Amino acid sequence: MRTHEVKIGDRLIGGDNPILIQSMCNTRTDDVEATVSQINRLTESGCDIVRVAVPDEASARAIASIKKEISIPLVADIHFDHRLAIMAVENGADKIRINPGNIGGQDRLRSVVSACRERDIPIRVGVNSGSLEKEILSEHGGHVTAEGLVESALRNCQLIEDMGYDRLVISIKSSDVLMCIRAHELIKDRTNHPIHVGITEAGTLFSGTIKSSVGLGIILYNGVGDTIRVSLTGDVTEEVRAAKEILCALSLREKGIEVVSCPTCGRTRIDLIGLAERVSELVSREKYRGLHMKVACMGCVVNGPGEAREAELGICGGVGEGLIIRRGQVLRKVREEELLSEFEKELDSYL
Repeated sequence: MRTHEVKIGDRLIGGDNPILIQSMCNTRTDDVEATVSQINRLTESGCDIVRVAVPDEASARAIASIKKEISIPLVADIHFDHRLAIMAVENGADKIRINPGNIGGQDRLRSVVSACRERDIPIRVGVNSGSLEKEILSEHGGHVTAEGLVESALRNCQLIEDMGYDRLVISIKSSDVLMCIRAHELIKDRTNHPIHVGITEAGTLFSGTIKSSVGLGIILYNGVGDTIRVSLTGDVTEEVRAAKEILCALSLREKGIEVVSCPTCGRTRIDLIGLAERVSELVSREKYRGLHMKVACMGCVVNGPGEAREAELGICGGVGEGLIIRRGQVLRKVREEELLSEFEKELDSYL
């Protein structure tokens, strides 16, 4: 699916641009210190665009202060009150997310569109299974359907386009994985606006990651999606970590480090599970963001050297010790407690 290009702050989405990762703060937006701290953590984790809730005037005003302290584009999420959308734009939001169907009528929508046009700010038309218009629900027998999600999104985009503005991004989300997949199949050939993809309210870290991986994997594989968010009930940085892994698994991320690790077995004589987690955390740091490579963390000599041969860098466990391997060649043997630090030294040599 070829979409047109839209600029969000200093980032470009759509067209031939890479798929970008989004997340959303769970702090109170008017708590500037906490929100900035969380955004900077997200940025360090690899987040490209961040969204904040704007439920009141204090949150809208806080955007100006937040923007001064962060380095990635900020999206303001508004429901029901068009005045908050305008305030968010006036205070420097790089994009706003609204559902035109609940913003209070066409006159109020027009005033929001006018504010965005004046500052060249894109609008994300966000529709999900919990916010469908009553008339669309009625048309579909009172049930949320994939067809209804698409109809609502396109109808609301048309409202804004009729007002002479087309810097739009669409999102059609559901917590129902199959419904979400079907909705994106239906919209694929009916718009050229960039699509933000996610499984909304996916769940906790474990179940939400699985649902998001299945849904986003299929949607992205079918050529739909310009930005993604993995919605998880947990630490927001885990959303970014999961999103990076999904894009990496589908070879859709131009840069990044893929970690492969064995599931361990009775032959393993080091704490590979803990080591693999520490390696994963290490390679996700901002300083390694520009690297594009595979690293391996293997438990024993049965598959370790072979698997590590396919990776740029690898660790292969022994009995209380392990090997540091580069492109299949053993660099040195080190004690178990030194494996991570020695691996880090080799990784740093690629910077």
